Amino acid sequence: MAHAFVLWALCGATIGIAFQITSHGTAIIIHAIGAPIIALIISLHYYKKYNFTNPAPTAVIFVLLIIALDAGVVAPFIEKSYEMFTSGLGTWILFGLIFLSTYLTGLFCRDGRPNT
Repeated sequence: MAHAFVLWALCGATIGIAFQITSHGTAIIIHAIGAPIIALIISLHYYKKYNFTNPAPTAVIFVLLIIALDAGVVAPFIEKSYEMFTSGLGTWILFGLIFLSTYLTGLFCRDGRPNT
């Protein structure tokens, strides 16, 4: 859970900074590129150091926590709207990319390559 929280926070920082320095559309694209990379790095750390769970449950936990934090913190308190959940690239595709990145990293680590 801590790794998923760090992932969420870093993704939030990425989109927050991007919104400050560029247009909305470009910020969404930066976030869509950055989030799976951040997920890869965070999940690689998790799998190399802890590796308590299989890739699919880990990816589900990461994404569900991110969705819960977006719905419980970002939308009501920062955005003051749930409109963010209507964006395919800004939300749903991004959740899928984070899932895929975390899952594939887990598969790679389960093969033992990074741990040897």
